[in-house]
Amino acid sequence: MNQLSDRINNLSTSQTLAMAAKARELKAQGKDIISLSLGEPDFNTPDFIKEAAKKAIDENYSAYPPVDGYVELKEAICNKFKRDNGLEYKPSQIVVSTGAKQSLYNIAQVMLNDGDEVILPAPYWVSYVEIVKLSGGVPVEVPTSVETDFKMTAEQLEAAITPKTKMMWFSSPCNPSGSVYNREELTAIAKVLEKHPNIFVVSDEIYEHINYSGTFCSIGSIPGMLERTITVNGVAKAFAMTGWRIGYIGAPEFIAKACTKIQGQVTSGANSIAQRATIAAVEADPSAIKYMVDAFHKRRDLVVNLVKEIPGFKINVPEGAFYVFPDVSDYFGKTVNGFEIKNADDFSMYLLEHANVATVTGDAFGNPNCIRFSYATSEDQLIEAIRRIKEALA
Repeated sequence: MNQLSDRINNLSTSQTLAMAAKARELKAQGKDIISLSLGEPDFNTPDFIKEAAKKAIDENYSAYPPVDGYVELKEAICNKFKRDNGLEYKPSQIVVSTGAKQSLYNIAQVMLNDGDEVILPAPYWVSYVEIVKLSGGVPVEVPTSVETDFKMTAEQLEAAITPKTKMMWFSSPCNPSGSVYNREELTAIAKVLEKHPNIFVVSDEIYEHINYSGTFCSIGSIPGMLERTITVNGVAKAFAMTGWRIGYIGAPEFIAKACTKIQGQVTSGANSIAQRATIAAVEADPSAIKYMVDAFHKRRDLVVNLVKEIPGFKINVPEGAFYVFPDVSDYFGKTVNGFEIKNADDFSMYLLEHANVATVTGDAFGNPNCIRFSYATSEDQLIEAIRRIKEALA
């Protein structure tokens, strides 16, 4: 007899975490696995951030912090939004949470009623669909492809809107495709939304600084959009702080208040020491992390050129984040080394078993023709991983 709730029984496991766990398991058995499954920078947290954390420990920041974050941190986030994004927020519009994933969950919980539709340009980050479903919402996927650089057009958005549409969620730079929406593209999307004043937008900008396009545009900076956009960000990716677990939002005040209310009943405030360290991170000029961005840029070029040499792989040139998302559908229906590849799940499994390389199926991101691999690892590992993939498919 199953005594667990329908809620948990209907919830899918995070495929990126599942693949990372499988890779660790095989490594423990002595297999030489190269894991390209997790989106985690291979750099250490910069020293100036670690120093801020040590100082906070010495200054005894060990009591409960305010639920929505220290006021000094919220002020620093307001300054960051203004400096980097041209967004005007007050501290009362900022909520600091235990990672951007909790920020997203808070938003879904306070905004969605049963049956509310949420438009998701696919590919989308793996947890969007499950977070929306957990909150009673209905994900509406808008498919894109490698030919359109994995970006949703204004026309596609218009066609997906129904009377039940409550929100649209997207990430730019996008995880998994690395696509970056420019101001022109976001302005066209904003024009469509102008006709539908009740639709709110979640703009996930966690990869904002890992961006090779030379420009970055927040949809909230487009006239008329700030009042209906919830900007989600955090320090995990750009500052190599994945384990510090700090994310934050800038939002209309009524939404920020609601997120604080739910957080007050679920986790309360985020880690006090990590918050103090985050002040140093968001106050820093983005040039402080340029060395990491430059390294990712170099790896992107390396990986794109190597992947282009693999027969049957179609790839766009991602302008941000640290992933490539090749279309591998050429292999579907083929049998390689006695292993039948029906879809991206099979393809990803084949690479794990025959090339000892862990990737993530594109199915997890709403694009069943692709696989994702992260290039947030050393150049040597990347060259070796792609050599193995090429050999296993020869």
